[in-house]
Amino acid sequence: MRIFRFLIPALIPVLHISAQNTSVFNTATVEKTIRFLASDEMKGRAVFSPEIDKAAGFIAASFKKSGLQPLQDDSFLQSFAVYSAAFRGLSARIDQKDISKDNVIVITGEPELAVTEKSGYSISTIAAGSSLFREASEAVGKGTNTIVLVDESFAADFKRLVFFKRNFFKRTGSVIFILGKPAMQTYSIKASHSIKEHKLANVAGILPGKSKKDEYVIFSAHYDHIGTGKPENGDSIYNGANDDASGTTAVMMLADYFASLKNNERSIIFVTFTAEESGGFGSQHFSRQLDPSKIAAMLNIEMIGTDSKWGKNSAYITGFEKSSLGTILQKNLAGSGFEFHPDPYPDQQLFYRSDNATLAKLGVPAHTISTSKMDNEPHYHQPSDAVETLDLTNMTEIIRSIGISAQSVIAGEDTPSRVTEN
Repeated sequence: MRIFRFLIPALIPVLHISAQNTSVFNTATVEKTIRFLASDEMKGRAVFSPEIDKAAGFIAASFKKSGLQPLQDDSFLQSFAVYSAAFRGLSARIDQKDISKDNVIVITGEPELAVTEKSGYSISTIAAGSSLFREASEAVGKGTNTIVLVDESFAADFKRLVFFKRNFFKRTGSVIFILGKPAMQTYSIKASHSIKEHKLANVAGILPGKSKKDEYVIFSAHYDHIGTGKPENGDSIYNGANDDASGTTAVMMLADYFASLKNNERSIIFVTFTAEESGGFGSQHFSRQLDPSKIAAMLNIEMIGTDSKWGKNSAYITGFEKSSLGTILQKNLAGSGFEFHPDPYPDQQLFYRSDNATLAKLGVPAHTISTSKMDNEPHYHQPSDAVETLDLTNMTEIIRSIGISAQSVIAGEDTPSRVTEN
């Protein structure tokens, strides 16, 4: 769907916009903020690193200075734990035959696991032609004790299922993936892992609403990146300026903006997520703390530092057609010179690849705003993703436009339709 620029300014929206105190949106503040988050000293803000803790403290201090209240308790840090399982040993005997450990993957939170046909495990299959990783994810997500027989057509990708061992929330069940279709009349599977706990934290603050205090609008971004890695041209620090120090900077600027207005009817939550790059654990934990029926909208901001495919003063909204939020945001910007477009990269499934996805699956009109040219973004997940590659003046205008576009939702004048198609 093409979005046309208005030739005749809509006077009411323009007057509404000009009446707002948008002076907090200035390029100098944007540059100062993003240069701190994406500096070499932050070493790419990898999860579990001292540098990501430093970034969290920086964001929390900014929220406090803006005048936000902590979302929970008395700290802006929303702390939680994830776990990882390091393989130590495995033996498997099925139908009187020893099975190679290469054909068995055990996903568990138990240091020592012993399973036989008498253990009460259910048995399911992933058939040829299925989506291996979607069905494997669903099996792990159920939290029940299950043995999953994986068709041998997936032999080349079978070992990739160890992904589920990397990081996980505390598990209530174990899943054993077996390559092949044994009869499973008798079996004995023993696995040993070293289970390690890791501490993580989102940074979250709130501006309580006036007349609609129990209804929420969320502005979010993720503040982690991938840390250090393979050097490119002698540089091993993946600074993550666009991904997603740009979105984090936007959330911090929007907190300043709305706190200065002091007129929000709905409560506004500002949150920066951890561990987006490692499985979306920050947004998953955050989503479990709220009643999704009380969330009017979520505007997740990711990679807004470069010009969009339409040029300056434009951005796109993932899953545009899945709720009316995008239409509302467009309406509020009529005559401003800024345009929101539907996601031009539907084949990349961006709607379900960022931190909006968890709440969107619960029906919340939760969308990601971005300018990233996903078919041609040379600095994506590269050490070259540095502040010098960004257009900070345009980025400032994008942040300003996001703030203005959300005004009617925050005022309780507009309520976006719910997401029903997943």
